[in-house]
Amino acid sequence: MSTLGVVVTGAGNGIGRALARRMAAEGARVVVNDLDPVAAEAVAGEIGGFAIPGDAASEDGVTALIEGARGHLGSIDVYFANAGIDVAGGLDATAEDWQRSMDINVMAHVRAARLLVPTWLEQGRGRFVVTASAAGLLTMLGSAPYAVSKHAAVAFGEWLSATYGHRGVTVQLICPQGVRTRMLDEAGAVAEILIRDAALEPEDVAEAAWQAMQDDRFLILPHPEVADYYAVRATDTEKWLRSMRKLQGKLDALEASRAGRD
Repeated sequence: MSTLGVVVTGAGNGIGRALARRMAAEGARVVVNDLDPVAAEAVAGEIGGFAIPGDAASEDGVTALIEGARGHLGSIDVYFANAGIDVAGGLDATAEDWQRSMDINVMAHVRAARLLVPTWLEQGRGRFVVTASAAGLLTMLGSAPYAVSKHAAVAFGEWLSATYGHRGVTVQLICPQGVRTRMLDEAGAVAEILIRDAALEPEDVAEAAWQAMQDDRFLILPHPEVADYYAVRATDTEKWLRSMRKLQGKLDALEASRAGRD
C-alpha cells in the first residue's frame, strides 16, 4: 500500500491527525484537510504531506479539496471522511444545530462520494472510510443531533457498500466510543459517566483502522464491546433501552448534584 493516495478530513487534530500520521508511516501520500489552516499545515509538515485547508462539508469546499487532492496525488485511493461535530442538546437543540450536524456529519460524506465514486467505478477500486462513532450504532445521551446524524452516517455507509461494494468500492465505518480528543473533553457529564474510563488514544483508533484496511471489514470497532451492545440493541431492544434509561438517570443525578454545588 506504499503508493496509496490518501485524503483525511478533519486531520488537524485528534483522530484525523492520528490517521494521517498512521497512513504516512505506511508510506502513503497524504493530503491533510482541516478548517484550521495552521493545524493542517503543521500536520502536513510533520508527516511530509500536503495541506489543503478548507470546509470539507460544503459543496464548494469538498469540490476544491478533491480537485486539489487529485492534482497533487494523481489519484485518490482512500478518502477518510473524518471531520465531524458534536452539538449538545435534546429537544432544546436549535434548528441551526440540527442543520449543522446533518450537514457536517452526513452531507459531507454524500457530497464527497458523489465526486469520488464515479471515478472509482471506472478504476474498479477505491476506499471510503467514515468516522461514524459508536453513537451511530447505539446512541449518544445528551446529544440528539449527534446521535441522529451519526445514525444517518452509518445508514449512508451501509447503502454505499451495498450498492457499490461488488464493483470495487470498499466502504468502512470507524465506530469508537470515547477517544481522548477535544470533543471528549467538552462532553462533560456524559463522558464522565459513560466513556471516560474506557477512552482510547487517537493513535489506538488509527491503528484499528489500519488493521481493518487489511481485511476490508465494514465495521471498525476500536472498542470491541460495542459489538456486544449493538447485538443486544438488535435482538433485545427493550433490554437495551432499559439500560440506556438507567444511564440517563445517572446522568440526571450527576447534573442535579453539580447544579446544587453551584
